[in-house]
Formats: sequence, C-alpha cells, structure tokens
Amino acid sequence: MPTVSLLRADSYELKSLRTSIETVLEPLGGIKAFISSGDRVLLKPNLLTAGRPGKECITRPEILYCVAQMVLEAGGKPFFGDSPAFGTAKGVAAANGYLTILKELNLPVVEFHAKRYNTQSENFNNLRLSKEAMEADVIINLPKVKSHMQLTITLGVKNLFGCVPGKMKAWWHLEAGKDAARFGEMLVETARTLQSDLTLIDGIIGHEGNGPSGGEPRFLGVLGASNDVFALDVAMAEILGVNPWDVPTLAAQKHLGLCKDLAEIDFPISHPRDLSISDWQLPSALMPIDFGLPRVLRSTFKHLYIRLIKEPLSIYSQS
Repeated sequence: MPTVSLLRADSYELKSLRTSIETVLEPLGGIKAFISSGDRVLLKPNLLTAGRPGKECITRPEILYCVAQMVLEAGGKPFFGDSPAFGTAKGVAAANGYLTILKELNLPVVEFHAKRYNTQSENFNNLRLSKEAMEADVIINLPKVKSHMQLTITLGVKNLFGCVPGKMKAWWHLEAGKDAARFGEMLVETARTLQSDLTLIDGIIGHEGNGPSGGEPRFLGVLGASNDVFALDVAMAEILGVNPWDVPTLAAQKHLGLCKDLAEIDFPISHPRDLSISDWQLPSALMPIDFGLPRVLRSTFKHLYIRLIKEPLSIYSQS
C-alpha cells in the first residue's frame, strides 16, 4: 500500500515551511530515508516560464531552499535542474528569484541533455530523457499544483516531463498530442522510467483557471509527499474535486494498473476529504495538446524530428 502524507500548511516563511516539510516527510521516514551520504540528488522543480513572476506558475524558491538544505544536512550532494518550455533553467530560475538561494547553498544548476533509454512499455519502448536525471542517485520531484488547459490539471507525473530535454517536449506534443490518451500514457511511462524517489508537491498556493501560466494564484494550503508519484496525484485530484478520468495522466495510470483509487493508499496524517475544496477553478476550455498547429506545420515539425527519434545520433550514442 503506497503512503501519501498530506498536511495543512499555510506559509512560505522559511522557519514555518521547514517545520511543515519535516512534518509531512516524517511518516515516510524523513529525508534520511531517501538520502545516503554522498548521493547526487537532483532537485526537479517546475520552472515553466520566466514571464509571469508572482503568478505562482512555478515551484516556490522557498520549497527548494528547505529541501536542498535538508539534503545537505543528510550528507547528500544536491543539484538543481529542469528543462523549461522557454529559455534555460538558469535563466528562468534567475527571473523567479532563485539566484540568492542557489548562491547561498552553492547549489549547481544543470541543463539537461538527452539520451535514449529503454522502457517496459510496448507503446513507448524507448524514450529520450535527461542523462543528468537518469544518472542521479536520487530524484526529488518538486511540482506545483496547477490547472492546465491541455491536461486539466498538472501535478507530480506531469512535472517529470521536464526531464525530457529541450524541443523533444514539443515533438511529443505533436507526435502524441493528437490523442490525449496516448499523450497521457507517454507522460506516465516517462515518470515510470525516471522512478523519482520522492515527490513533494507545492500546494500552499496553487495556480487555477487557465494554467499552466495563464491562470491566477489560489491559496490551497496543502503540502503533499510520497515515494509513489502516482498515488500522490490520485490524492491531489481528490482534494481539488477533479474527476480522474478527465486527466489524461490519471486515466493512463489506471489503464496501466498503477495506483488507481484512494482505497489503495495509506494516509497517515490527513485524508484528502479533510483537505478538499469545492470551487477549484479548472480551465474555461481545453485546447489541443498538439497546439492546434496547421497540418503543414505539424508535418514539417514531424519530419524535422523524426530523424532525432529514429536515427542514432553520434553525440548520444557515445554518451
């Protein structure tokens, strides 16, 4: 039975936040249950964009600060990485107030580079994922609770799509985006291949409405943690009052026999019903996952990237 630890939390003030994170991790064994001395630990926040600071589109820097500090105290070697939709990880981090934290903790920022990895999926038998993420000893996934105009909501599983480097994400939107179920399955297989060790979701202030960046901040007052990202997403959808069949990632994990129902999860602190809200705002309308590009552009994009998917590239085959 997977364990999902859910906690009412209302502040990003560092001392209070640190206490909240320690409390929510306690049923999982605390941070030392995940970190051994010398481990290289990837901290994977949601760094969507540099364009909307203050709109709660990204994981708050305070979350990363507290977790990085705890990893260091446990003897780990944290580093910080993501592949934002636009720009570089360092550039987006700078625009969103991360630089002071990175400097104080001497936290390296890495840009992701792709390598092909085999999977256990028949439909997605290999994926190009971040070499830096796959070679980390530990992955700590730090998503933000948000509504999403293509996927209804974005939580822990979707955040790991940031470990697909650069323009490969755009390729998947076009290749799998014509079928929401297929796109959801690809996201689930990406998460299953990455096997994040711990997910800590930032739901103190979420982003509702026309997300992932066009909505507005919304106080939710929740921190969630689990070593099973699929179980955590089930729990968070219940808190938000979202039908899991309306979320391609949740529907896909049900079909694949991963965590499906609340009855399959142990909640040692709070049950989702104790934290639920009835008026979370979903997108006013859903847009196509493939961005609705004209056929000629989709075709051009497809031919540009088909070589990257099907032909071995020397720089990756040597890595």
